[in-house]
Amino acid sequence: MKICLLCYRGNPYSGGQGIYLKYVAEELVRQGHEVHAIVGPPYPHDMKGVVTHAIPNNEYYVKKGFNIINEKSPFDIFHPVNAYEWFHSRFGAFPEISSFGYRAFFLLRKLHAEYKFDIIHDNQSLNYGLLLMKSLGVPVVATIHHPLSIDLRTILERSESFRRKFRAVMFYPTLMQAIVSKRLDHIITVSEDSKIMNHRDFGVPLEKQSVVYNGIDRNIFKPVKVQKNKKDIIFVGNIEDGKKGFLYLLKAVKVMKTDVRLIVVDGGAPHRKVTNRVIDLLGIRDKIFFAGTASNDELVKLYSQSSAAIVPSVYEGFGFPAGEAMACGVPVISSDGGALPEVVGDAGIVVPARDHQALADAVDTLLNDPGMQKKFSGAGIERVKELFTWEGAVKQMVDVYSKL
Repeated sequence: MKICLLCYRGNPYSGGQGIYLKYVAEELVRQGHEVHAIVGPPYPHDMKGVVTHAIPNNEYYVKKGFNIINEKSPFDIFHPVNAYEWFHSRFGAFPEISSFGYRAFFLLRKLHAEYKFDIIHDNQSLNYGLLLMKSLGVPVVATIHHPLSIDLRTILERSESFRRKFRAVMFYPTLMQAIVSKRLDHIITVSEDSKIMNHRDFGVPLEKQSVVYNGIDRNIFKPVKVQKNKKDIIFVGNIEDGKKGFLYLLKAVKVMKTDVRLIVVDGGAPHRKVTNRVIDLLGIRDKIFFAGTASNDELVKLYSQSSAAIVPSVYEGFGFPAGEAMACGVPVISSDGGALPEVVGDAGIVVPARDHQALADAVDTLLNDPGMQKKFSGAGIERVKELFTWEGAVKQMVDVYSKL
């Protein structure tokens, strides 16, 4: 098949969408398909065998005053899509996703005349441009990792002032995504829980959705021989994202009976002011180690030296840290937020989300039971091999393409 993938932020280090693009695109090529990717900045590194088409983004959302003027092309702002992007950004909206869709449509119209694509596959942007692409006579599908309405609810829950709540409502394009998602030919989603949430929040019919679990790269995430630290537990994720439940983990550390060291791999999050205040208020500074940013090799070593990986999320559409830890043979303790029970299965302990005492009790139980740790370690490795491979995921996607 000739497949065109769309991703408004294509670099793997800009978030999960870039990682998803890389693995799906390269695996499609390995399975014999011709793959083109229309991507926005930050652009991806070279993807093996994939033809990449880059489109710009003017970043009007973060630019102020005369910085919006391009010195080399000062009248560029009067281009219809640029003017649309600038205008919406002045009201606090985040126009990057919708403007990407319009630019992608105009480029795709030219590319389709040359390449005659069989399928167009969007990655989570769900913009109005996709509805224009349907006019090309090609099936249009999209992956929804989870509906953005969940992010919006999390922000509203944590915001005390009306101003912050208003800014959040303006920022998240949930209305656009709800309108677009139920009008596409098919939706691929990454868990049964996400499938239900897409139906509940966006109105996407269940019969128009297919669940395709994400893969875990077992060439990277695998058991390695390092000295195991019996009191180390690890958290991997953005501590600033309320969905990740990091606050509940900190409160759990306070009441744990077992002596632990919590390793935090947060990508060097720049705003730890609130987190640091909470840590000091709880009096657990000596129990926390911020590892910041870690390469894949460093991350695998940190996983492997830990006795347990903790995933306390309020909600996850899938939960890569849980899958990565399992692939490394590390027992997992997770909340029941979103799809985490689907991912963890019999490879760990699942506790109620937002319940710090249950989380603490699970850590105390696991760290004092070597037999349980060994059992979960082996089960995690086997579960990833069976359910979470990119080869299997892409074969399922191709089946969806073929039916369309």
